[in-house]
Amino acid sequence: MGNVLFPLLLVSIPALVLLHLFIAPYTKVEESFHVQAIHDILSYGIPSTNISETFQVKYDHFTFPGSVPRTFIGAVILSGLSRPIIWLNGAIDRQILARAILGLFNASALASYASGVQKAFGQTAAVWYLLFQGSQFHVIYYASRTLSNMFAFGITTVAMRCLLPEPISPVKYRKRCGVSMYLLTVAGIVFRSELALFLATHTVFLFFTSHITIRREIIPAGVLGLLVGLTSTVLIDSFFWQQFPLWPELTAFKFNVLAGQSSAWGSHPWHFYFSSAIPRLLLNPLTYIVGIPVALLTPATRFPAASITIPSLLFVAIYSIQPHKEWRFIIYTVPPLTVTAALGATYIWNHRTKSFLFRILSLLMILSTLASLFLSTFILLPASSANYPGAQALRTLHRTADSPNPEISVYLGNLACQTGVTRFVEIPPQSRLLYSGDSIPIVQTWHYDKTEDETVKSSASFWSKFDYILTEPGEEENKIRAASGKPEVWADFDSVEGFAGLKVLRPGDEAAGLVEERVLRAVVGSRGPEIWDVVRDFARRVVTRGWWVEVRMEPKIEILRRVG
Repeated sequence: MGNVLFPLLLVSIPALVLLHLFIAPYTKVEESFHVQAIHDILSYGIPSTNISETFQVKYDHFTFPGSVPRTFIGAVILSGLSRPIIWLNGAIDRQILARAILGLFNASALASYASGVQKAFGQTAAVWYLLFQGSQFHVIYYASRTLSNMFAFGITTVAMRCLLPEPISPVKYRKRCGVSMYLLTVAGIVFRSELALFLATHTVFLFFTSHITIRREIIPAGVLGLLVGLTSTVLIDSFFWQQFPLWPELTAFKFNVLAGQSSAWGSHPWHFYFSSAIPRLLLNPLTYIVGIPVALLTPATRFPAASITIPSLLFVAIYSIQPHKEWRFIIYTVPPLTVTAALGATYIWNHRTKSFLFRILSLLMILSTLASLFLSTFILLPASSANYPGAQALRTLHRTADSPNPEISVYLGNLACQTGVTRFVEIPPQSRLLYSGDSIPIVQTWHYDKTEDETVKSSASFWSKFDYILTEPGEEENKIRAASGKPEVWADFDSVEGFAGLKVLRPGDEAAGLVEERVLRAVVGSRGPEIWDVVRDFARRVVTRGWWVEVRMEPKIEILRRVG
């Protein structure tokens, strides 16, 4: 699996991350804190005078603080790295820029991990690792998303690279283990508290396999990581939140774990991570059905595979005690599990000429990887990109609004705010120029309201100040019309569709494929829809015998306009 394929696959990781970013450039509600913080730092700077007043008036986190405070460190870093590029190109999309920087950081961490795999296990194993990693969906799609988990992901991936059994001296490997524990400590203190458990399982495994000692590696790494991480987060976050001393991850740990408040977001059975989350994260079923078992059972790969896999699976097993479970809480285990699957695939590939079974398994590995890449890029990516109707609706309103008023007031409903509306998507104050009939320029200022208080929203005077409303069709829309006192003043201005599930097409059913065609148009240009039609029709005719799956859309956001 040659010297040319490895560098090509290495480059494909950042290329795929950027592709997913440009196809789905908007964000969901769970990403909102960090993306709003980036916007506020880039727009208003970090105040040095009248600090509390500036935060209260301009910064989003004082108006919508969330259930627990989150760290500003990721937002400060991305904002700082974005500024030089903004100076060179002031018209650049700042939300995409900040996310691209984060995505490229995580892609670089994955590329570094792949290079470590090459040095530890050889070229073929590294190729299989990159094939499996690039054909997965969640890591690639979320690599550029401003979740605390994804700020931590690049750090944990570099830490896991340090633990790969590269051919180096025991002394140098012990130093790498110390670096790994230091990085995990900092990431856990600053971004995600569950990494304390991830650190613990790896530390215990390394200690009992005699790779580290308490005095030389564990204590120095822990003390230094604690000092750097705790000093950074307490100083920076106490300043931004105007509370001292503040350690956001400790507050989140108390709220979610000790107080059990995370269960309010739903709970899952103990086996959820093993039966649902890990299969979804790895995507290709042969990686965990064949690849990982072969790596763990084969004498040649058993020990390195176990040293990579056992600490991660132990982390997942212990963390399964927590009732509230989300796949992103264990995303740090994906690179280690993927490389274990790659070791199994490598063994099968190297023995394909010696056994008919291995020959068939090699072919199935290749076909399943191609199928996973197709599913990730042309089913899951289009479906996910259609899941931001709020941002699409606000963009539509900005493009089509025809009011000549110098001030426009828009109400943003709950679903719109959850599905893509951020301050980056709003029009900044005094930035939109209109022209009157005699060509006199008028500056049009847009105001946005996200009021959630139902008592306030039940008043007719509240709704009288808006020119446009973005709301959910049906019950929510009817409630607004009734509360406004005069339902007839609100006319349907536009409607925006969003993801409503996957539709199974039977033989003879006509395919629409509008979302899929949009993705391919972004990849290959204007001929994308034509190519998609040819590929889909061929696949339905030859492979699936007429059966197919495509994205189903339905109205999600209704844009209402005041008339009269």
